[in-house]
Amino acid sequence: MFPTGLSSPNPPPPPTQEARSETTDVKNDSGNITSPKKRKINCSERDDSNADTISHSPPKSTSCTPSPTRCTSTRSYALRIRLISLAWMQSVLARWRGASCKRTDKGAGSTTFSSAKPGAAKKLVIKNFKEKPKLPENYTQETWQKLKEAVEAIQNSTSIKYNLEELYQAVENLCSHKISAKLYKQLRSVCEDHIKAQIDQFREYPFHDSLKYLNLYITDALDSVLFLKKIDKCWQDHCRQMIMIRSIFLFLDRTYVLQNSMLPSIWFYIISDVKVQSKTIDGILLLIERERNGEAIDRSLLRSLLSMLSDLQIYQDSFEQRFLEETNRLYAAEGQRLMQEREVPEYLHHVNKRLEEEADRVITYLDQSTQKPLIATVEKQLLGEHLTATLQKGLTHLLDENRIQDLSLLYQLFSRVRGGVQVLLQHWIEYIKHNSNQSGKDKTMVQELLDFKDKVDHIIDICFLKNEKFVNAMKEAFETFINKRPNKPAELIAKHVDSKLRAGNKEATDEELEKMLDKIMIIFRFIYGKDVFEAFYKKDLAKRLLVGKSASVDAEKSMLSKLKHECGAAFTSKLEGMFKDMELSKDIMVQFKQYMQCQNIPGNIELTVNILTMGYWPTYVPMEVHLPPEMVRLQEIFKTFYLGKHSGRKLQWQSTLGHCVLKAEFKEGKKELQVSLFQTLVLLMFNEGEEFTLEEIKLATGIEDSELRRTLQSLACGKARVLTKIPKSKDVEDGDKFSCNDDFRHKLFRIKINQIQMKETVCYPPISIED
Repeated sequence: MFPTGLSSPNPPPPPTQEARSETTDVKNDSGNITSPKKRKINCSERDDSNADTISHSPPKSTSCTPSPTRCTSTRSYALRIRLISLAWMQSVLARWRGASCKRTDKGAGSTTFSSAKPGAAKKLVIKNFKEKPKLPENYTQETWQKLKEAVEAIQNSTSIKYNLEELYQAVENLCSHKISAKLYKQLRSVCEDHIKAQIDQFREYPFHDSLKYLNLYITDALDSVLFLKKIDKCWQDHCRQMIMIRSIFLFLDRTYVLQNSMLPSIWFYIISDVKVQSKTIDGILLLIERERNGEAIDRSLLRSLLSMLSDLQIYQDSFEQRFLEETNRLYAAEGQRLMQEREVPEYLHHVNKRLEEEADRVITYLDQSTQKPLIATVEKQLLGEHLTATLQKGLTHLLDENRIQDLSLLYQLFSRVRGGVQVLLQHWIEYIKHNSNQSGKDKTMVQELLDFKDKVDHIIDICFLKNEKFVNAMKEAFETFINKRPNKPAELIAKHVDSKLRAGNKEATDEELEKMLDKIMIIFRFIYGKDVFEAFYKKDLAKRLLVGKSASVDAEKSMLSKLKHECGAAFTSKLEGMFKDMELSKDIMVQFKQYMQCQNIPGNIELTVNILTMGYWPTYVPMEVHLPPEMVRLQEIFKTFYLGKHSGRKLQWQSTLGHCVLKAEFKEGKKELQVSLFQTLVLLMFNEGEEFTLEEIKLATGIEDSELRRTLQSLACGKARVLTKIPKSKDVEDGDKFSCNDDFRHKLFRIKINQIQMKETVCYPPISIED
């Protein structure tokens, strides 16, 4: 190196100190190779022969005191150069203008300073050794012997005589001198010999190849669990040993083995023997089969062994394929057997338990790559092969008993299998159609349908997770079976609505009635004959309005609003007109009473008239009857009053819709009878006589024959028998005689005697539309 002192203008003599390359090693007295990192250089004494000096004689002598030089341990000698200040260099160049200053170090290359002009660029050239140092004789053999002893000590679990750092450095020295290939072959040979010796001990164990023989207890054979534990211990020892061996030969592994893709890493197989490998797989499968049969096994042992197979990259080829085959065989037989032995709910819970167990095995000791094919195998054998049989055997039972949890599990399991939901959907449709056709009598059919609709809605929401396919299938099934009987469902739904909206219905509160109407509207959407429903609904609504038996005006209007929203304004326009007529009639009757008071018209009959627009109300057949003179007189008075206010209109009296309240006196006391106009005409005849025949009553009242027979039947054969018929029978025949029943008794003061209705036909009544 260049010292900082300046002493002579002469060119410096060549240095005698020899520079070493980075890879040069020095042999010590013991014959060992010492790493360059261990060498120390003592620079405390200055030697003029080892120093290069460049000096000149300036006009005035100037000297610089050299600063002490600090020495450090390095792996190889390096040439340290300190450049002098630019002013000094310029003075040197000025002294030897046009000349060059050269310095050559023997054995270490050369360093050259040259300059053609002042201030030009300088070049520093450092040359390598001309000859590379060689290893001492027998060094390779002696070093390998040490390494072999260390490897054998690791394999035999004994102490190593040499320092691990020294062994690592020895491997690095050998690799640096291109002995890597030979070293790799020697190391692999030693490891393979050791592994073969380990494998041979497992080949000698009397272990049956077939799994069915493994289930037998054989005293002179090694138990499968002990065999697997020994395999696992051998593998753990091997891993530990190879980690230590690889740490020593790490330089070889990284610089030679990993750079040659054709060579395996320093990581050898312990189960390279086919026979031992087969025995190991058989033992693992046996443990898994025992666990599936309910026995407790060492799961940590299985986890370790299967992890070994994954590390050796033989998990899929050697184990997974056989494992899936055994799983398929086991669950195929189990599915066939349990489908015959168990009921559907119990079988479904068993399948769900099996799926959870297999999923737990994947988490605990199987590789994640096995999860998908394993679960698919279980689903196929326990579910996919028995979809139709499961539904035919137990779906109807689950639905009839409303087994919500079991149905939820059924849907959950069938959703896992391809085509399972579709098969369940078909059976679902068949169940709805079949069950709906089992409805009872017509009187209870609508209520039963509503209850059944609530049931299937709940199942769809909770069990089938509101699957749109099941919702649409349910709607189609309801629509199909409801319309199998033309017009009848529409009639029955209208009657059901009438029963709920009629006064005296105390089954539900207003809120419950509103919910009930919403449910009825759902059923209403399924029927095709909505015009039939309108005809029956209009007829029943007219009765409720005219007789004053509507439970709630709000409920009536709510139902109209629902129908309007469902079918449009045109559907409910006439129904809304009926309500308007009733409101106008109330105003007209207030005015008529004022008119009667102003005219001072005497009379003991209170007349109430409802003015009905013919286009809004159902068509009624006019019937001429013989009214008492008092009623005829009141009709004429009202006609004069009404036409006086509304000229150009025509009034037509509908005697079939009239009803009266009569005051009657029996032996028990006075009663009030709420009867129809026809019943009133018959009863008034008994103020004139005690006994009349059918023909006499017909002639006096003018009532049509069939209507008269039903009227007399309601008065003489019903629950409230205010007349006595001779002879006694349920039907009215020609020649029957009727008389007043003075002994009539009833606990109520006001008694309603219902008119016996004519049997309604399947076909809806004709509708007349009048402007």
